[in-house]
Amino acid sequence: MSNELRCIGCGAVLQSDNPDKAGYVPQSSLNKEDVICKRCFRLKHYNEIQDVNMTSDDFLTMLNALSDREGIIVNVIDVFDFQGSWINGLKRIVGNKKVILAANKVDLLPKLINKNRVENWIKHLAKELGMKPDDVILISATKNQGIDELLDAIESLRAGQDVYIVGTTNVGKSTLINKLIERSIGEKDVITTSHFPGTTLDLIDIPLGDGTFIYDTPGIIQPHQMTHFVTEDELKIIMPKEEIKPRNFQLNEGQTLFFGGLVRIDYVSGGRRSLNCFVSNRLHIHRTKTVNAEDLWHRQIGELLTPPGHSDFDFDGLKRHTLSVKDQKQDIIISGLGFITVDEGALIEVYAPKQVDVYLRPSIL
Repeated sequence: MSNELRCIGCGAVLQSDNPDKAGYVPQSSLNKEDVICKRCFRLKHYNEIQDVNMTSDDFLTMLNALSDREGIIVNVIDVFDFQGSWINGLKRIVGNKKVILAANKVDLLPKLINKNRVENWIKHLAKELGMKPDDVILISATKNQGIDELLDAIESLRAGQDVYIVGTTNVGKSTLINKLIERSIGEKDVITTSHFPGTTLDLIDIPLGDGTFIYDTPGIIQPHQMTHFVTEDELKIIMPKEEIKPRNFQLNEGQTLFFGGLVRIDYVSGGRRSLNCFVSNRLHIHRTKTVNAEDLWHRQIGELLTPPGHSDFDFDGLKRHTLSVKDQKQDIIISGLGFITVDEGALIEVYAPKQVDVYLRPSIL
């Protein structure tokens, strides 16, 4: 449409409906001259990059526009939710570009977990998903861990080429970009925006001093993560912010654990055993008998069983996953929420919103 108002900073169409989408400005600013969006405002005045959510299709279209350009990829993943933050189709698009996996939020893993094992485990999972990364760096963007190692890895692999940073929403990509700016440049007003043909949003570029750039791409939305089923306040409860303290529950057959009111786990068979839960320390876990579970869930949703902080929960939109832990210790993954470690010989049923991925993987422990 010719009468669309666009941000003079990045070219995104201006809108005042959704602060999380590209081109957001408050309604009061929409009719002013030379308007810049909230994201560009933060960038210009505070050198701070904010994530903008994109759908998977938009994102892959944008990456396709970059596929014939030289450069290396830094793929930021959430070490706490590896598969949930994995971008399907990325390998096909990046082609022969070198890839560094930057595994963020390593500060959330309990200290008892061996970091070398985590690194090898990430390489193994990446290989299963069809990618052989050129390097894996464990980082914590918020705690400034591994940033120098990541910069060193980028420098050694890029061979004078540009760097593209990609990742899903909630992996901490924007925090990382802000740290990289701070660490590698340390000055203000060095960030510009570049328009690429075929992109739905201009990319933020950070000069590397030799005519090449680090490009920040918008965050891609993963609809199979639990984070999309909660409000912004509830997100603060289920997204861990500090080192996770594992919670161990000794269960008999016929007992159930509720993770807030979002997920129910029934322990069906396998004798008395422990379930070791790695979820946000702020998320309430409630144990009950399976025979009472259904009634309790309907009565106490939004009360004892929270989040969600309301009773308007879609019980018809649940899916039951029957998981048999056969030959080794495994983790039950609930994408965007955490994982539960179980020894072999257990039969477990998990109820979760049907869009949320639930699956088994070899244990990280």
